[in-house]
Amino acid sequence: MSVSQTHENSKHAVAGALAGLASAFITCPLDVVKTRLQNQGKAQPGQVVYRGTLGTLSKMWKDEGIRGLYRGLGPTIFGYLPTWAIYFTVYDYCKNSWASGNGQHDKDWVVHITSAMTAGAASTTLTNPLWVIKTRFMTQNSLTDYRYKNTLDAFVTIARQEGIRGFYKGLGPSLLGVSHVALQFPMYEKLKYLLQTDADVPSGSVAILMASSISKMAASMATYPHEVIRTRLQNQARKPFKYHGILHAIKVISLEEGFRGFYKGMPTNLLRTVPSSAITILTYEVIVQKIDEFKNS
Repeated sequence: MSVSQTHENSKHAVAGALAGLASAFITCPLDVVKTRLQNQGKAQPGQVVYRGTLGTLSKMWKDEGIRGLYRGLGPTIFGYLPTWAIYFTVYDYCKNSWASGNGQHDKDWVVHITSAMTAGAASTTLTNPLWVIKTRFMTQNSLTDYRYKNTLDAFVTIARQEGIRGFYKGLGPSLLGVSHVALQFPMYEKLKYLLQTDADVPSGSVAILMASSISKMAASMATYPHEVIRTRLQNQARKPFKYHGILHAIKVISLEEGFRGFYKGMPTNLLRTVPSSAITILTYEVIVQKIDEFKNS
């Protein structure tokens, strides 16, 4: 690998990691709300019931205070740093490598889709253990089968009680969720190109924010059910398990909760992910630009 290519990979890794970190701090409370709503199946006696975004925020604030709103922030940060670093590095590397011979860098939708799916699969597989821990932190309470003191304690406890398989619960639906980025990033690239050439759009930053928000919303709505299934599978710590894989989870949720069960927490998810994606992508683009300016100065 050339020095120039190494610099490019490092640049995108740093930019992606810092961008993910910025969005994690800002949107963590909504992430907690979304995760709790996703994890809420058919109500059982004595179970805490959450109702909507504002109702859940209010209950969490009343019962748990500010700490409740930021549960899971530690593993979220640890997860975002490698996830976005891996994602943007692989995505940019694949996009540039596979498009280098056709002269259509910004217009080749096949390259954008395959790059997005490859990057998504790589980052998801490598970081899944952190997302299992993050999900459990956000949903743990006095009634859950798990109770962790911190991220390290969660790692040790899961390793001891569930083995390596415990860290990869929910990986199946997460990989199915790669279709999310396969929709989002090609749409983002196309919208960014169109908006940046539109005289009515005042600046490059506005074009990036608009393109990232629209593409994220469309992709989230199209692929949301996999998130509910993933959350349910990740939160199963002790046997007997209620859900025995993806297909069984689909069957149980359908019977107990109906079609709406697959979309629990989606309004909260859109409130969280659309600004989060916009912040992440804008921060990433700005950092890449600044690194390039520093390099060329």
